[in-house]
Amino acid sequence: MEGANQSVVHQFILQGLCNSKVLQIFLFLSFSILYMMTMVGNLFVVLLIITDPHLHSPMYFLLDNLSFVDFCLSSVTTPKLTTDLLKEKKTISFGGCMSQILCVHFFAGGEMVLLVTMAYDRYVAICKPLHYSSIMDRQKCIWLVLISGIIGFVHAMSQLIMILELPFCGPRVVDSFFCDIPLVLKLACMDTNTLGMLINADSGILATTCFIVLLVSYTYILLTVCLHSEGGASKALSTCTSHIIVVVLFFGPCMFIYLWPVSITWVDKFLAVFL
Repeated sequence: MEGANQSVVHQFILQGLCNSKVLQIFLFLSFSILYMMTMVGNLFVVLLIITDPHLHSPMYFLLDNLSFVDFCLSSVTTPKLTTDLLKEKKTISFGGCMSQILCVHFFAGGEMVLLVTMAYDRYVAICKPLHYSSIMDRQKCIWLVLISGIIGFVHAMSQLIMILELPFCGPRVVDSFFCDIPLVLKLACMDTNTLGMLINADSGILATTCFIVLLVSYTYILLTVCLHSEGGASKALSTCTSHIIVVVLFFGPCMFIYLWPVSITWVDKFLAVFL
């Protein structure tokens, strides 16, 4: 009877990034420009790799898929973040909030595994160049991309299932610019400490495992080339530097948000912008 008397939340109110009108206009212009640059850049890479026969190699095939996933991930939260900066009341429906959670974890989880796949591709290209074409054939590349998508989907569904049936009866204010799971959990009408630890462990294990595999892979690549080739360090660095930068920028915020024991709201908001 007590549960029947509780009102059901049909939408959440997003606090956004800040309350200053001047800063909101500045952020609106900044994010609009950055989002357009990201979209145009990713679409250009995708179309260029598809249309140019010289780029139909495993490395560029994986880069093509990474650009597409990054395009999708950026489109999950950024358009709403940008338009909400001009709104007085920032709301999102319950279904929209759950969809946002699903898509963010699907594309982010898939991108993590895809980055590991690209590290494997560089490992084979640098450490086993004579066997590269036979190991990284077209069929294997397609399977590696499919596996990254499957892992991302399983991860996203595991997150969504744990939060979907929670009772939300108020309050309904999410102190962020999108539906971030740890903040949504705080709005449930029950004790979610154990569930929160499970959800963080789920995301943390995936992110940490992928990051460690990447760290070991690139370290092994650098050591192998340095030991067996003159000028190997510069060659390996020129090949892997861009990958390593992407890995650090992507995994750094993820691991801080989900593994850092103390949650600092403004820091979490700032880091979430880079996801």
